[in-house]
Formats: sequence, structure tokens, C-alpha cells
Amino acid sequence: MKIILSTLNSRYTHSAIGLRYLYANMQELREHTEILEFSINDALQSVAEKLLDNNPDIIGLGVYIWNASQIHELIHILKKVAPYTTIILGGPEVTYLPFRVNFDLADYIIQGEGDLAFYQLCKDIKNGTAHERIIRMSIPNLKAINLPYEHYSDHDIQNRYIYVEVSRGCPFECEFCLSSMDEKVRAFDLEKVLEEFEKLWQRGARNFKFVDRTFNLNMKTANSILDFFLAKEPPYFAHFEVIPDHFPESLRQKIKRFPHGALQLEIGIQTLNLEVADNISRQLKLDKIKSNIAFLENETTAHIHLDLIVGLPGESLESFGHNLDGLMRLSSCEIQIGILKKLSGTHINRHDIKHGMVYSDIPPYDILKNNQLSFKDIQIMKRFARFWDLYYNSGNFKKSLPLLWQDASVYENFYAFSLWIYAKTDSTYKISLPRQGELLFSYLTQVKELCEEDVAKRMLQDMMKLKGRAIPTYLKAYAKNFQIEAKLGTSGFNKRQQ
Repeated sequence: MKIILSTLNSRYTHSAIGLRYLYANMQELREHTEILEFSINDALQSVAEKLLDNNPDIIGLGVYIWNASQIHELIHILKKVAPYTTIILGGPEVTYLPFRVNFDLADYIIQGEGDLAFYQLCKDIKNGTAHERIIRMSIPNLKAINLPYEHYSDHDIQNRYIYVEVSRGCPFECEFCLSSMDEKVRAFDLEKVLEEFEKLWQRGARNFKFVDRTFNLNMKTANSILDFFLAKEPPYFAHFEVIPDHFPESLRQKIKRFPHGALQLEIGIQTLNLEVADNISRQLKLDKIKSNIAFLENETTAHIHLDLIVGLPGESLESFGHNLDGLMRLSSCEIQIGILKKLSGTHINRHDIKHGMVYSDIPPYDILKNNQLSFKDIQIMKRFARFWDLYYNSGNFKKSLPLLWQDASVYENFYAFSLWIYAKTDSTYKISLPRQGELLFSYLTQVKELCEEDVAKRMLQDMMKLKGRAIPTYLKAYAKNFQIEAKLGTSGFNKRQQ
């Protein structure tokens, strides 16, 4: 029996740890099993062709929010040309009801963690004893399953992020998050995990992205993992998702020792409004959050990534603006602005009536409007988030962008700027870096009426900071005596991630 494990990753540089867990636990069926990965940018008929080239009996597909629509179409193609191929689905998008993408053509669906369930289902299919189409959620003993790390190929190690984990689950109950459905945090055998990390390191892995939802919850584990990296010779890169209010001294001292570009910390803030946080069952310890962000900002070289969400129940644009302004006063780090999504299985749906929450039923299930924000407001904020990424999070305009707000509200001034950009371009994509710079220069000098020479001086510092760039036409008149120590561009995995 030939079995293929596959999915559509959100981009080529990503890898699917879930497929490797399944493969690692296939027991006697492993020799008949193969992993084939694709991305959502690949042509689906070509994907189907490659999946069917080896005449598989079973195709297992991982379904996520970013590929649910494409998986639906892929199943349609597969069943048209190879109707007797058995298709098994698993992953977050099929774990909770309701399914908002039609997966009726799939033969079987595994809900929950499929590390062991997929093998058992394949065995049952082979023996003719598989009867239930939907295999209900099960929670495997993490210390009883085989780890997946040896099944990252050398090609993966050289070209992709290596996803790893030391625990699953989350103790918190944030209502917009699927992790809140599994409140118990379960840990892998730390000694075995570290042994596997060492093997990856010896094979050349230097880019580790931890998928644990609360990395700094258990201090013994967190310190052991940090020690693993601190004992290594740079360069390397490690990404962790951390909770913002738990940085005891032992953790602080270790984080301070990481070299520049080696550590990225993703911190879910979502809102600084205590009433809104209470609406979504999110704990906020503002004093600790502010203290810890200040520590990370001022005493470490870690790259910090803070998250804010637009559209939370009870949160107005004014409140969101206060959140953004508040974070900007605390830190100069990346602030990722997301739009609220309604994921099946989460408890965010309890606010639908009271707050008039209306969501799209098409992935990624973004909010469309609520009692506080109109559909127009949401559209404007989606563009705001995109332009914020281009101008602020990119780091391309560190010298010149602050002229936009100076000592006033960051939110209000960037909001006005984003409206102006969209009016000029009618687009949020395919705006080149030179064009971005030209738009900013025009806005600062023509709309904000700032001194052209002062703006140009800062713009030149931004636009010419990397070697090989030509002076933009609109800045040439101000560049006669301009000198800057340009540096080579960064490459590889030390750029910001998404």
C-alpha cells in the first residue's frame, strides 16, 4: 500500500512539522510512505499530477487556515482523475465544527492530533476495518510518540525554517485562539528533544522556529533550551512565542547574552484595553508587560514582534489607536497588526449578538463589521495594517517615518497617511521600495509641509543605507554633499519573519 503525506505550505521556506510527526509514527507502514510538500503558490493541477505520479492508495493532506480553499480544489481534482484514491484530511481546519469549506469529497477526516491516529486509520483501511468517516479528537501521550526531527531532509535544513516544539497546549483562555481549546500544557521528554536538536545542529541546522504557544511558561524548560543555543557558536536563529508578563531574572540574564540577530520573540499583546481584554478572557498584567517590554527594548538585542488585533468585541478605532500609541511609547520594535478571525471551535462566537460581530465564512474568516466598526472601517484598517508593514515593520524608513507623527499620535497620523497612499495608488501591493519612498517624501513635504531639505536628508539616510542602491531621482537635488557608510544587505533567516 502506497501512502503519501502532503500539504500546501504558506510559502516555500516553510516546512510541515505535522507531516513529519505522522511519518515518524507510521511503524511498519513507513517504508511505503512518502512526504511531498508544496506551497499555496503552486498550480493545483501540477500538485495533483505529482501526488498521483506514484499511484498512491492513500493521500493524507494537512488542512490549515491558509490552504483550506486550495485543499478543497485539490481534492476536487484528485477525485475527478483518481476517484479510488483514498483521501484523509487532518489539521486545525478540520478539527472543529462547523467546517466552512466543503470537504465532503474527502474519504476520512481525523480531528485533533493525528500523530498516532493516522497510522491506525491507514492500518484499518488496509485491513478493511475502517468504518467511521470522522475520527474524533484524541490526545496522544507526547512521551510515547516518535519525534519527527530526523525526517527533515538536508534540503530542508539548508533552505527552510526548521519547526520544533517542546510542549503543546496553552493554559490561557483567549477566546479568539484555537490553543485555548486545549488548556492543559503537555510536555515532551526534554532530554530526548535536546538530543534531537543536537543532531539537527550537527547536520547544519541553524534556524529553529519553536511552535510552542507559551515558551516561557516553564522556567526549567525555557532555561534549558536557551542554554542549548548559548553553548553554540553563532550565527544561529531561534524564534519563540512568549507570554508578556513572565520574565523572571534567570530568563532575563540568558536573553541578554544572545548576540544580535540570534533571537526573535513574538509577544501577543492584542489589546491594552482592560475592558476589551476581559471580554475575550485575556489576562493583562499591564505593569509587568510594560516592564518586560522595556527590558527587552533597552537591555537585549532580541528582535521583538508585538501583536495587536483590530476588531475585538467592544474595541473602537479610538481604543485601538490608544493601543498602538501606547506600544509605540514603550518600544521601537515590530508591531504586527492583525484582523480578528472567527475560527471554528473558539468561544469568540459568544459575542456575535451583543457586539454585532459579522465574519466572512471564507478563509481566513476575517471580521467584516461589528457594532463599533463598519465594513468601511475594517477595510481601511486592513489597508492601514498593510501599509504599516511596508513602512514601519520593514525597517526601511527608520529615519524618515517618525517625521510623520513627531510628538503627536502615531495612529492618527499614520491613519491619515494610509488614506492618502490608497487614494494615490488604489493598491496595497506591488508598490516598489522606490515608489514607497517617493510617496512618503511627497506626503511629508506637500501634505505635512515639512522642509524639503530636512526630509530629504533623512530619506537619503534611509534609501541609501544599503550598498548598490542608486539615489532616487526625487532626492538627487539634495544629495550633493551626502555621505553615508552604506552596508551590505542582510540575507537568510535573520530578516523579520511572518
